[in-house]
Amino acid sequence: MRGLRAGTRDSVLARKPLTPTLSPEYWGEGGGRELESQTMPTTATTTAITASRPFTFTGRLRSFRYAFRGVRLMLASQHNAWVHAAATVLVVVTGFALNVSRIDWCMLVAAIAGVWVAEGMNTAFEFLCDVASPVFHPMVEKAKDVAAGAVLVSAIGAVAIGALVFVPALLARVG
Repeated sequence: MRGLRAGTRDSVLARKPLTPTLSPEYWGEGGGRELESQTMPTTATTTAITASRPFTFTGRLRSFRYAFRGVRLMLASQHNAWVHAAATVLVVVTGFALNVSRIDWCMLVAAIAGVWVAEGMNTAFEFLCDVASPVFHPMVEKAKDVAAGAVLVSAIGAVAIGALVFVPALLARVG
């Protein structure tokens, strides 16, 4: 773009917005509306689309299918998700082996869920960044680094919770 330096805030803001592609599979039966504008839908547009679709049991089942497809995609595309899966299995097996209390289980489940939520959000964010900027851009790199840092922070917190739960349980068993 003329007059804008690459990588500056102005050059990022001056980019042409993406046209959303909303397939019939995404919107389900009776949906499939293609948005004609060059910008993302407004609240009025999304409210009208949502209001035109009634609540159905099959629609809720479809939502679960999409969610499970997202978890499968995360496991298939992210190597760190496999590390989190192995850690989850290890924590659950150790929790049962040490017969931890109900409150300890609550803390462990919250820690596990926090890591998985952070990993899922990081994965979704990376996919969106790759679509928004298919070529390297320093701001996209920074955004991805921050999202990965959030996963790291949640994992460190989960390790701390695991230590607070398992170390006393192990010491009580040994001593």
